[in-house]
Amino acid sequence: MAATRETVKRLLVALSEQSCQCPAHSHSFSRLSTSRPESRYSKLAGNQEYAFELATSTVRYGHGVTQEVGLDLANMKSKLVGVFTDENLQKLPVMSKVINSLTANGINYSIYSGIEIEPTEESLKKAISFASQKTFDAFLAVGGGSVMDTAKAANLYSCHPENDFLDFVNVPIGKGLPVVNPLKPLICVPTTAGTGSETTGVVIFDYKPLKAKTGIGNRALRPTLGLIDPEHVTTMPKNVAVFSGFDVLCHALESYTAVPFNERGEAPSNPIFRPAYQGSNPISDIWSKEALKTIQQYFLRSVNDSDDIEARGAMHLASMCAGIGFGNAGVHLPHGMSYPISGLVKAYTSSGYKSTKPLVPHGLSVVISAPAVFEFTAPLCPERHLEAAALLGMDTTNSKLEDAGRILAEAIRNYMYKTGIPNGLTALGYSSEDIPNLVRGTLPQHRVTKLSPRAFTEDQLSILFEKSMTVY
Repeated sequence: MAATRETVKRLLVALSEQSCQCPAHSHSFSRLSTSRPESRYSKLAGNQEYAFELATSTVRYGHGVTQEVGLDLANMKSKLVGVFTDENLQKLPVMSKVINSLTANGINYSIYSGIEIEPTEESLKKAISFASQKTFDAFLAVGGGSVMDTAKAANLYSCHPENDFLDFVNVPIGKGLPVVNPLKPLICVPTTAGTGSETTGVVIFDYKPLKAKTGIGNRALRPTLGLIDPEHVTTMPKNVAVFSGFDVLCHALESYTAVPFNERGEAPSNPIFRPAYQGSNPISDIWSKEALKTIQQYFLRSVNDSDDIEARGAMHLASMCAGIGFGNAGVHLPHGMSYPISGLVKAYTSSGYKSTKPLVPHGLSVVISAPAVFEFTAPLCPERHLEAAALLGMDTTNSKLEDAGRILAEAIRNYMYKTGIPNGLTALGYSSEDIPNLVRGTLPQHRVTKLSPRAFTEDQLSILFEKSMTVY
């Protein structure tokens, strides 16, 4: 039986390498081996990547830590702070606590609240204009991923006034230039338990000309400090808790199953060019697995009872853990496919989100394809898919490696069903006729798709979207 399994693996590798010969996909696939885990990260020959870096923000966790933000800024000798939030959060207790702390510590500030849910290049440019009009010596973001990502972009471009917007956007949509000027300190107070943006050097936004999401990824963008205060996540509406939780789940699964760092491609000529998303590595693995363990224990509890402060606080920590994991390893196909799902939305809206336009929340757009994707990628690192399923609560005793994809897909579907996720892309307003556009929107997302453990063709991508039309 073992010989048959190895034969199947070798055939899959051969097929994958024939379908794509780019550096990110023409791997030796040592991760197929059932030998010791360290062999996954053994050094390869030639100019292949041989190193990875760990970059993350300082984080502080605790009930009430928001009240310390004014002291933190005073310790930084800040005189004028640009505060980013959204119009809804500006009316909630979290902003009162922030303002009281700033005032008590003599910090001057100016508030920008014109932030869109799921920001676009247009909304980012407005925030950049605000940040460029005054001489801020620090920035403060109070909100979810959209707020934190907007603040990162404002910080980046206000410190690089000579650059065009696409200069730092990821290739092939932008130029992907390195960040050369020092950025201002940025403190983040996350109010959702999903994006992990308080730990990462990544900005995600809707790029309207492409009708899909894209991003900016550079370690220089990561916040100086993340204040993780579980008091704020009790106010999340149920759907926000659900979709944010699935963002955490997919961050952890994708980073744990991403192509290994030393099989991502060639080593950079200069360390400054080493990407933020490097592929799975021994350190990111630890954080990704910890997030999956926490999800298994607390996700459903956090959704079903907003007053369960233990569960909601634990998911807040899981978001941070997954953020450190994917912030250094990266994500792959579910995120790559999610970008056109969000960008091409027609009329779908979701309760709990105060948006005046059609909106597929990010976590929903990511998880909707996850069962199909992980069945597809499992043959290339089945051990990891099976371990992830076990961490999510599946009984994998005596399970066969060739069943890893099916078992992990079943685990994901169980969580989706129990939390009321819509039944596939058709429930979001898509049909098979939309698949060509969804595929076209996914193909340029090299920043993430090239980290898939299994190479794919356009036809295979079409099949994944077709399989995601219904989930149950």
